[in-house]
Amino acid sequence: MASAGPEDYDGEKTILGAPQPPPLIEPGTAEADTIIVTRAARDPRADAAPRSPAEAVPPVEVGPERFALSIGSHAPIPLDVPAYIGRRPSTPRITGTRMPRLVMVPSPSREVSSTHVELHQEGSAVVVTDLGSTNGTTVTNPGFAPLGLRQGESVVVAAGSVVDIGDGIRIVIVTDPTSLPGEGEA
Repeated sequence: MASAGPEDYDGEKTILGAPQPPPLIEPGTAEADTIIVTRAARDPRADAAPRSPAEAVPPVEVGPERFALSIGSHAPIPLDVPAYIGRRPSTPRITGTRMPRLVMVPSPSREVSSTHVELHQEGSAVVVTDLGSTNGTTVTNPGFAPLGLRQGESVVVAAGSVVDIGDGIRIVIVTDPTSLPGEGEA
């Protein structure tokens, strides 16, 4: 069985800095497989109070909608490939040629596991999977109470959902602005 080499890699790396995050590092560089978040900026959407069930998320329409991750003030990170998020994330054993995107987040208290959670788009939804984290993952879908995931457990979420992995790191699922008509087209 052949393993995927650097020439097969199609990922990106982003480094967040203060006060303005620098642009994406071009694919093909030695560090093109990791996104590094250098500080945990609070996202006001992550603290929004749950809405009543009558205001719950409407059904997701089937279509070309794409999703992204929003962590603090960093630009949205597209979910065009699976994202592995953690203190020092690493890729699992895979056989495909498209490598996942690694997102490194700060964890001064070491509450975030090295490879804590996986997020990937599945059709018109996002699947969140706890990758055996030590301190757990909490997922809050708009209009619902927070749900704690057990090690290895997955849950389907929609845009507006918040994934709390500890140490102040909250990942908000957003619609990828580059997938909207008229956006991101040359």
